[in-house]
Amino acid sequence: MPKHKQLTLAIFKKKFAKVRAMGWVASKRKGPTGVGQTLEYYLGMKENNIALPDLGTVELKARRISSSSMITLFTFNRKAWRMNPLKAIKKYGTRDSNGRLGMYFTMARTPNSVGLFLHIDRSTISVRHISGEIVAEWQLETLAERFARKIPGLVLVSAFCEMRGDVEWFRYDRVQLLTGTSLNIIHNQISAGNILVDLRLHDKGTSARNHGTGFRTTEDKLTALFRDISELM
Repeated sequence: MPKHKQLTLAIFKKKFAKVRAMGWVASKRKGPTGVGQTLEYYLGMKENNIALPDLGTVELKARRISSSSMITLFTFNRKAWRMNPLKAIKKYGTRDSNGRLGMYFTMARTPNSVGLFLHIDRSTISVRHISGEIVAEWQLETLAERFARKIPGLVLVSAFCEMRGDVEWFRYDRVQLLTGTSLNIIHNQISAGNILVDLRLHDKGTSARNHGTGFRTTEDKLTALFRDISELM
């Protein structure tokens, strides 16, 4: 079928109406990405985005209804580390099954096994040790700006799913347009545990290999991260 690098919202709605009218369709790929890949196949999309007049290009995201799968919203490290990352690894890191020292932690507001926890106030979020030492710190305003640049809008498609033998089937149903965020939304969603902070770095000997601190959420919490939600179809 023909491929389009980008769809306008009007064309997307026409194409999606036909997909929804098909009812149940078999997944084109096994595993977590099947719901998105199958939708893109029937929409004839090559790139996972839609053009909106006011926002430019926004992402199309398909999800299973009630799915709690994790997704990364963005990564951000610039000027965040208060400790030298390699020093932090040597002081607070743990060893993996191969003996490599690293800091691969999903941070929470309660201290983890090495005493690190997430501290939140009105303007910042930081990784701290119970001793009071600050490991890394981010300005919430900067995080909100980063999120808004990375995901200015999201066309969210929700699908019912069921297994028939070893094949997953989808019925694409609801479409919502999610736009806008704010410092208060980011603050509240981190406080509520809906945005998680993943440290992802390890010791390379003379330096730290940092894969980027990930700010993540679950698919069922996506709508809570945006200020404006409209039902498209």
